[in-house]
Amino acid sequence: MANPVEEQIGRLALIAGNGSLPVQIADALASDGREFEVVAIKGEADAATRHMAGVILGWGEVGRLYNFLKNNGCDDVLLIGGVTRRPDFTSIFGDFGTFRRLPSIFRALTGGDDSLLTKVIRLFEKEGFRVVGIKDVVPQLLASSGVLGNVQPKSKDWHDLELALKATEKLGELDIGQAAVAVGGRVIALEGAEGTDAMLVRCADLKNSGRVRNKGRSGVLVKTAKPGQDLRVDLPTIGPKTIELAVSAGLCGIAVEAYGALISNKEETLKKADSEGLFLIGIDGSSEAEEAGK
Repeated sequence: MANPVEEQIGRLALIAGNGSLPVQIADALASDGREFEVVAIKGEADAATRHMAGVILGWGEVGRLYNFLKNNGCDDVLLIGGVTRRPDFTSIFGDFGTFRRLPSIFRALTGGDDSLLTKVIRLFEKEGFRVVGIKDVVPQLLASSGVLGNVQPKSKDWHDLELALKATEKLGELDIGQAAVAVGGRVIALEGAEGTDAMLVRCADLKNSGRVRNKGRSGVLVKTAKPGQDLRVDLPTIGPKTIELAVSAGLCGIAVEAYGALISNKEETLKKADSEGLFLIGIDGSSEAEEAGK
């Protein structure tokens, strides 16, 4: 059955940053027979993304970007992939379209993470484009509800899951991070600016140093969207590396927000979790965690 939102979307442009997600999404779109163009961000997109891109543009080429989208009939835009480098506007003087939009662009570079993403969306909308999300075009890449692999959480895991979930809710209210880890009935780590991977490395260090003394594998990583977060951009994401780091940290499982979190390399991620004896579960909210754990 077709996604009702998907039916309304025409030719799509993928504005692609770093990581493997742009290629995965492009492959999924191609399999669905969707028409799309890839715009690779110079200095961010990897080789595989650049290879399939219709154009590679730098930060100072906003005018060329809008012209490319309009010339190729792309009314809808999906922003995907990471951006780690500071924007470089050295090419601005060769692009009058960027120059005349500078006031709006600089306003979009101020504020917190959510504020920045919201303003970037508004920049596209102001030009007449519609920004869409993964759920609108390739919802099959999102986590569904319930246990996702073959490993089931044990009764002791639900208390840790509930604690970590409550911690992520508080983090989200403060616009700090999307993830938390609870082990043995206490929260041991909260995600900050360093990201989920670095937080899991910190969890492994805590266990190896004896600061977390639980014997054997225990504990749960929970990753959810922030309250009110625009799910068209910056979705909570896990992948094969998340599994590896969770195992190194001695955790039993990972819970993500159902239909609000992305699983990168989904088949590989689920297979790796099963082989490592790590459970993966999609949860709808704190009420579900409480009910499931009873």
